Amino acid sequence: MFNSRAQIIQHEKYVPSTAQEWDYDYKDNTISLKSNRKFVLDVTGGKCDNHTPIILCYKHGGGNQQFILEKWNDVSLVENIVECIIDNCKFLPKLSQNFLEILNDDEYYDINIEVGNDPHVKIFHAHMAILNYRSSYLRRIFSANKKKNDGTLMHIKLPNILPDIFEIILSGRLSLKECDSSDIIKLLVAANELNLQELITYIQSFLIENKTNWIEQNFNLIYRTSFENDSFLDLQKYCNNLISNEPDKIFKSQHFISIPEKLLTSVIQSDNLQMSEIRIWEYVLKWGISQNPELPSDLMNYSKEDFNTLKNTLHQCIPFIRFYNLTSKEFADKVFPYKRVLPKELRKGLLLSYLDPDNKKGESNPRTFRIVASSDIDSNIITYQHAKIISEWIDRLEINEELDSPYEFKLLFRGSRDGFSPYKFHEICDLQSHTVIIAKVKGNNEIIGGYNPIEWKSADRYSYTKDSFIFSFNNKDRNDNYVLSRINDNQYAINNRSYYGPSFGNGDLIIWGLDISTFCNYCHVRKNSYERSIRETEDRFSIEECEIFQVMKIY
Repeated sequence: MFNSRAQIIQHEKYVPSTAQEWDYDYKDNTISLKSNRKFVLDVTGGKCDNHTPIILCYKHGGGNQQFILEKWNDVSLVENIVECIIDNCKFLPKLSQNFLEILNDDEYYDINIEVGNDPHVKIFHAHMAILNYRSSYLRRIFSANKKKNDGTLMHIKLPNILPDIFEIILSGRLSLKECDSSDIIKLLVAANELNLQELITYIQSFLIENKTNWIEQNFNLIYRTSFENDSFLDLQKYCNNLISNEPDKIFKSQHFISIPEKLLTSVIQSDNLQMSEIRIWEYVLKWGISQNPELPSDLMNYSKEDFNTLKNTLHQCIPFIRFYNLTSKEFADKVFPYKRVLPKELRKGLLLSYLDPDNKKGESNPRTFRIVASSDIDSNIITYQHAKIISEWIDRLEINEELDSPYEFKLLFRGSRDGFSPYKFHEICDLQSHTVIIAKVKGNNEIIGGYNPIEWKSADRYSYTKDSFIFSFNNKDRNDNYVLSRINDNQYAINNRSYYGPSFGNGDLIIWGLDISTFCNYCHVRKNSYERSIRETEDRFSIEECEIFQVMKIY
């Protein structure tokens, strides 16, 4: 029967499909869910009966909370489920350990596999029968190299796979959460060479769900890798969607200037590229200049040869920039100073079109932008006008009432809907980046908030960024009376304490409490890490509503 001492991590209800999302630690007999939160299912008493409670213990940080699960009609079902989970969890790590021991077996192996290239080469002793069923790629090699009957062992080489990566794959002991991101890509490439389709699918899914920031920062590598083989279709689709819908994440990346010309041209020729044409030109120009570090920093010092150098660099990009969609001012201010890099016929056609708008010597097809109407901003606190101002702060622009917001505000969290506890905030918003926090102070019309360009975490430490800011609007119904405060001390920009709600700086905007809407002594604003205080008082306060939006560039 059920061992009363056994503990197993579980959802509030048993869902078989979630078992694949567990990481089991056989040392302390715990299973961690993808959300990084641990739940221990503890059945007390020697034997389960209809009167024995099933307790769900939530283990997070330093404290525990207990919740009584709903009653199960068939208690024996609970016993069987838990016993089965425990048996499997104890068995699988041992099985993986056995596979590792097989790799080091010096007695019963029947094949040598030379993995890697000098100086990183390792010989693995393996067993053909096992490998034959684990990899169709190796099966083909074995078929092409029949085993000899003279006692000579088969010897094959896998020069394109690193020994450490091969050992992970062969052992079956794979925990991607513990792997360095660059090693995950190596695992993906190795899995592709060995034709391990299930592993390819799993790794792609893990990267897309858990490593979005890393993908964006290393987009050149991911894009190139994904299109090297048709097996990486999920990554290809993700990259194409990112290019079309959120090009800023590529163009603003610190690695942008190192992307290859082929990737740049594929990006800028898209009809669905969500970016204004003048910004496309500015980024392409920046890329071209960066390819030629010998060019003068001052355009006034460019020689004829310098312009020719830049022209040759941009030769493949120029045809995909839709110059005829620029305004005359954009052309005069941003393009005309570099007119010598444009083909003569294009330059002539553009000048004629701006001097005589009825002259149709040339034209460009417009790009297709996703338009988000003001009614699409799902907020109980702010208006579209507030969102426009916040958008301009994100882009560090002067306030311009004539411009529409280039961002879509996607609602992730609402306190009145999802609950006001810090736990619910972290459950929904952890690992989400580019978020705007909006909170309505209880008892007046004041709105406070902040912008976090990086991921939220339950890390109990600060996160670094130079682009965050906090703000306040003095009146909910007006947007012309505000305070903007940008980060001063970058290392304390984002406060990621697990028991806080969305918080900024070392006290600059702290939202916390078991229920941040009712614990009025918990939320406070005190200038420390940001430029200025966003409130006139340091008195503690509570909030009556809190909303968190993810901002996504649409053009």
